[in-house]
Amino acid sequence: MKKLINSILIFFVASVGTVAACPACEQSQPKILRGITHGAGPDSRWDYLIVYIAVIIVLATLFFSVKWLVKPGEKSKEHIKRMILNNQ
Repeated sequence: MKKLINSILIFFVASVGTVAACPACEQSQPKILRGITHGAGPDSRWDYLIVYIAVIIVLATLFFSVKWLVKPGEKSKEHIKRMILNNQ
């Protein structure tokens, strides 16, 4: 499990360096986002809050999806999957 998490983390860290903004977009972005994103910068602090909340939701969803995909934890003899697995 730890190797899988490390592999996913390395993939995301390595892929971040491949995205870069064009010179015109760099000038219109705030200091923290320069060189990362294209287009117009955020209009207010609410934009940052919305993005942070979305990032938290996405990371939580990714975490629980991988966690329950790797180790589902259903051990009940009456779980619905048993009906499908036992009929084969």
